[in-house]
Parts: sequence; C-alpha cells; structure tokens
Amino acid sequence: MSEDIAACAAIVQKGDPHRFRATMAAPVPAREKLFPLYAFNVEVSRAPWVTSEPGIAEIRLQWWIEALEEIAAGGVVRRHEVVLPLALCLGADQARALIPLIEARQWDIYSDPFASDAALAEHLADTSGRLMQVASGLLGQGGEAAARDAGLALGVANWLTAVPNLTAAGRHPLPDDSDSGIRALAELGLDHLARARHAPLPQPLRPAFLPMAGAARMLRTARANPARVREDALDAPFRARLSLMRTALTGRW
Repeated sequence: MSEDIAACAAIVQKGDPHRFRATMAAPVPAREKLFPLYAFNVEVSRAPWVTSEPGIAEIRLQWWIEALEEIAAGGVVRRHEVVLPLALCLGADQARALIPLIEARQWDIYSDPFASDAALAEHLADTSGRLMQVASGLLGQGGEAAARDAGLALGVANWLTAVPNLTAAGRHPLPDDSDSGIRALAELGLDHLARARHAPLPQPLRPAFLPMAGAARMLRTARANPARVREDALDAPFRARLSLMRTALTGRW
C-alpha cells in the first residue's frame, strides 16, 4: 500500500478495529479503495466527540462537508491525509451521497432523543447504510439493494452494541429502551439482513460486505436477551474475530 493508504489504514485500525480487520481480509486493490472511505468515516464519527463545544463540533462537521463538495466539484481539494486519497477513490455522485452521513452526525453533538424507531432507522440508513452503499459502489455496480439493507442491518447491530457507552455519555440512543423496544429494533435489523442476503451481490463487491461478520449473531442475541444490550454483553472480541474468519473463508454473513 502507498503511504497515503497506509496512513488511512492506521486511522481505521485505531478508530474502527472491526472494519480494519475486515478490510485486511480483502484483496489489496479493494483495500486501497476502502481504507480511505473508512478513515473518512472514523474522522467524521469522532468529530462531535473531541470537543464539548457544540459550535466547534458543528464547524468540524462542516469542514468535512466542504471537503466532499470539493471532491464532487472535481477540482483542487484541501491537503489532508484522508481527503487526498479519498478524492482519488470517490466519484462526484459518491462524494455527494456521503454528505447526509455527515449531517446525521449532528445527533452526536446534542442529547435530543429520537422521536421514534423510524427516526432512528433513518439515522442509521444515513450513516451505516450510506457507508455500505458507497463502499460497495467503489468496488463495482450491481449491489445497491444488498448494500442498502445490509448497511442498515449492520447499523442496528452496531448501535445496540454502543447503547451502554452512548447512555453513559448522556445520550438517549433508544426511543424505547424496554425489552420489547429492543426486540423490535433487533427484529428490524434482522428483517433488513434477510433482504440483503436475498439481493444480488456480484463477486467483486463482496469485500465491502466483510464488516457484516457477526451482525446476524448480535441481532439474534439482542432479540433473544435484550438485557445483554444494557449490560454491554452483546459481543466479545474473540467472537467477533471468529465471525470474521468464518465470513472471510466462506463469504457467508
């Protein structure tokens, strides 16, 4: 990998270890496209958390929106260790498709609860869903439907895993934190997972779906035992690694 891609990989390794390991299981040409995208996601997702000043957090997110607008315009882009390699990967439409992902991160700045499960699902579609769609699109065409549903399913699984940390940080991650509310959200994720598994997925696009490893298991666990969501016991590192090994070897997620 080039120095720029290696720098992006280092950002992902620190900020999103699961996607790092998943991408390292992909062929090198896929890594060179996915690491800049995932590094961008890490940078954007942590922007609201590095300051306690909402105004500064808003400025940080706006900086990334302007970076994507420069990439979409096709001209000179700002010098940054992620922006430069990202500009070499993204098409104009892909850059514009990521702007709602940044806008959705404004939720992390404040402590307003989601009004409903539908509002939370929209948030996850704009974050995890869009990330998966662009990742798939970087590797080729034909996986749009699978990426849309898989991204939302993965978003639900990761969100349920993050509930204890978000709650401790003063956020209100669940519209309904009762057992029935958690089960309904897990069921939503499983429904989208089932759709994704039945959608066409060309072989060259499969590396973009490696982060799906373990999502089905976490969603089933949350549905069966909602208390494990609150107890931060939905997943374990060794189980995550075993799931990734299985997915990398079999292609099944």
